[in-house]
Amino acid sequence: QVQLVECGGGSVPPGGFLRLTCAMSEYANTRMAWFRQAPGQEREAVAALAYDPDYTYYASSVRDRFTISRDNAKLFLQMNSLRPEDTAIYYCATYPQSIQARLPDFYEIDSWGQGTQVTVSS
Repeated sequence: QVQLVECGGGSVPPGGFLRLTCAMSEYANTRMAWFRQAPGQEREAVAALAYDPDYTYYASSVRDRFTISRDNAKLFLQMNSLRPEDTAIYYCATYPQSIQARLPDFYEIDSWGQGTQVTVSS
């Protein structure tokens, strides 16, 4: 099973930006996604990417602010115009090729990273 390690989280003021990186232990021909979980809330998918051909999917709450991308064994999430409601632990995840044309649900995930904290506060 592929191992995932996230980095790039931190604390920024509203309107700020962060770039999260997820490093895979090996290249895998799999779909990938970013999830987040705020205190007391369910883990939710915010962005997903299918590789070759490239398709991207976004939750409505982050569309036009977040961008998911991949470079071989690394997955990125560029987060712009951050809001306090974006505060959460962000997780990198892999999921099967069979799940198409939508964001995955948390129970469909094959591998999880350990998470990285993002805090948006003035």
